Amino acid sequence: MDSHVSPSTLTCFLVEDNPVIRENLVATLEEMVDLRVLGHAVDEEGALTWLTQDNRPCDLLIIDIFLSQGTGLNVLQAASARMPSARRVILSNYATPDMRQRCMALGAHRVFDKSAELEDLLAYCQCLAERQEPDAADGNAGPY
Repeated sequence: MDSHVSPSTLTCFLVEDNPVIRENLVATLEEMVDLRVLGHAVDEEGALTWLTQDNRPCDLLIIDIFLSQGTGLNVLQAASARMPSARRVILSNYATPDMRQRCMALGAHRVFDKSAELEDLLAYCQCLAERQEPDAADGNAGPY
């Protein structure tokens, strides 16, 4: 794996416990967007450990809510405090209106449904990679 990342390349950390979803998502994102996945965690503890290490800056965190152990909600809350400049996105099969509101209250910038909104996630990541403000254009930034 090439450790050199162009200064313009969007960097991402992924919190997802399903290996098939994780591998497909990494492949799709890196193929479709000027994006490099720096690493991943499969559970809350692994994600929190990564967040507390002295890492190079990360532009984007993509977090699943239900993990093999723990919850992405705790990861989201910790990421909001420890990486305030990173975009925090939830990607979940449980993107109900209540869960979306809860995630936004914990510091998510956006919430995407795995089964129905992958194209929207890709478009969002593309905007970030082009250094555009994705929430300004689509009116989907809630007041939460």
